Amino acid sequence: MSFKLLILGSNSSLPAYGRHHTSQWLTIGRSHFMIDCGEGTQYQLLKYKTPVAKLNRVFISHLHGDHYLGLMGIIYSLHLSGRTSELTIYGPRGLDEIITTQLKYSGSTINYPLTFVEVSAESKTLIYENEELTVHAFPLLHRIPCTGFLFAEKPKPRRIKGALIPKDFPIENFEKLKKGEDITDADGKVIFANKHLTLPPKHARSYAFCSDTGWFPTISEYFHSIDLIYHETTFLEEKEKWARQTFHSTTKDAGLIAKQVKAKQLLIGHFSARYKSIEPFVEETKQYFKNSMAAEEGKIFTIKD
Repeated sequence: MSFKLLILGSNSSLPAYGRHHTSQWLTIGRSHFMIDCGEGTQYQLLKYKTPVAKLNRVFISHLHGDHYLGLMGIIYSLHLSGRTSELTIYGPRGLDEIITTQLKYSGSTINYPLTFVEVSAESKTLIYENEELTVHAFPLLHRIPCTGFLFAEKPKPRRIKGALIPKDFPIENFEKLKKGEDITDADGKVIFANKHLTLPPKHARSYAFCSDTGWFPTISEYFHSIDLIYHETTFLEEKEKWARQTFHSTTKDAGLIAKQVKAKQLLIGHFSARYKSIEPFVEETKQYFKNSMAAEEGKIFTIKD
């Protein structure tokens, strides 16, 4: 099952130097999720040939414009393209009012079900779940209520060694093997040991999206030992004072958080428009967390199982 992240936008409040507002497209198996949707996201979706018709759910971290102003355009374009399936949008209180007010005063209607799920910014909360994964929201430290999102695969079943399965093996035994159970007779005697017929399960992958946030070391209470973390780095380390005043983060902040939560990889973004080049961001962050990368637009980051 695929688990890949496409970067659509990586800048902060102002688009600059070819960088657009924050937005990401996450594909996990057959599920397609959009995380944040800044102005210009619709153009990015077209540019990178994203399967917009397959969009299942949208997650909006907070109500600063550079994280949601592109949403109305996408909602209406899906209507114009003939969408009939439901679209669910997860976000802070007020987002539903913003969208429905625009529809009301433009005299517009949507021909598909549009559902809003209000997300709390006060505690870690399960907001979506299917057979394969869970999505939790967790609070961040910003000037207004803001949440991060944790996408995590559920534990996977053990893998059966097909070549070793005997003929006429009862179908119901396969589920027992996948759960790690031995096959026993009526007296409880082990007929087939699980360890002989199965392999360990594949790795359950995870991704944490940390949108706008100040230095927030207690974030480790919400997730730990993940494959990939995205953490904002609006400023280089020299602007630490300004980062604290604006509830944003520096390269050092992101690197230390990635190390604290024992992430395998760190993805940095939300770059301030004051910086033309993002290379210094990567160089600085690597001083604190070696396996760091920039969220460059158009790049795809794949997590292997």
